[in-house]
Amino acid sequence: MNLKSYYTDFIKNKALELGFISCGISESGFLQDEIGRFENWLKNNYHGKMSYMERNFDKRLDTTKLVEGSKSVISLLYNYYPEKKLDERNNFKISKYAYGKDYHFIIKNKLKILLNEMRNEIGDIDGRVFVDSAPILERAWAKKSGLGWIGKNTNLISKKTGSFFFIAEIIVDIELNYDNETKDYCGSCTACLDACPTDALYEPYKIDASKCISYFTIELKEQFPEELKKDFNDWIFGCDICQDVCPWNKFSKPNNEPLLKPHKDINEYTKKDWIEMTDEVFKVVFKESPLKRAKYKGLKRNINYASQQI
Repeated sequence: MNLKSYYTDFIKNKALELGFISCGISESGFLQDEIGRFENWLKNNYHGKMSYMERNFDKRLDTTKLVEGSKSVISLLYNYYPEKKLDERNNFKISKYAYGKDYHFIIKNKLKILLNEMRNEIGDIDGRVFVDSAPILERAWAKKSGLGWIGKNTNLISKKTGSFFFIAEIIVDIELNYDNETKDYCGSCTACLDACPTDALYEPYKIDASKCISYFTIELKEQFPEELKKDFNDWIFGCDICQDVCPWNKFSKPNNEPLLKPHKDINEYTKKDWIEMTDEVFKVVFKESPLKRAKYKGLKRNINYASQQI
C-alpha cells in the first residue's frame, strides 16, 4: 500500500471511530458545475434576506481560495436522527437537528480531534475545519466526495442513511485518494415537492429558500410579511417536512450522541408551555441549543404566528 492510500484509510477509519457515519474525499478546487446554478439562484433572489450568501462568491466555489494551497476536501456526515420524535400531540414542532445541544460545538470538537490525529500520524498538515459556518457549498462537496446525491428537495441523500445528518469538512494541503460521485436515486418520486406547504420546492432539484418554513422561522429576522397566509403546520423552528416524506429516510437510524438528546424540559412541552414561555425560561432551557439563533423574540414571533393558524 502506498502512503496516499494508507493516509486515506487512516483518515476514514479515524472518522468512523469519532462517530461520523460517512467520510468521502475529493480534490480541492473550483466547482465548475455549480457556478451557473448558484449565480441564477442569487439572481432570482431565492436566498431572500440572507445577504451573507452573496458575499465571498469566489470562496464558495473554490476551496483553494478558502484554504490556500489546499489539495483535498474531506467531507463527513454526522447523524442527528433522534431515537424518538418529540410528542406532536397538542404541541408545536421544531426540526430534529435542534432537539439537543448546538451541533456546531459537538462536531467542531470532533473535527479538531481528527485533524490532530492526522497531524500526529502524517506530519505537519496545513488545514482547517468547517461546520456550517464558512462560505463553502457543503452539499456540493459531499456529493463530489461520493457521500450521496442532491435530491429533489435539494438535500444531500444517502442510500444507506437517508438525509438526517450534518455535513462537515476538513480542507487540507495533502493529496489523498479521491472518491467517485454516486448516481441519483430519486427516480420519478415527487413526495417532497407534493408535501411542501409553501411551494418552496417549485421544481425538482430547485428551491426558493425565501418561501421555506425554515427560512421564515430561523433566517428571517424581521416580522413576517403581511401577505403571508401560509399554514406552517405548527413548525416554529425549522421544518422537516420534505425529509420526513422522503422514502430514503426509512433507512434513518437513531444517533447515539448523548449531547443531541432533547433537553428534559422540552420532552414534555405542550403548545401552552411554548406560548407561556418567558425570556428567563428560554435562556435556561435553550442556553446551548440551536434555538438560540432565533433568539427569544424570534421564537415568540414564530409561536404567535403558528398559534393564529390553529
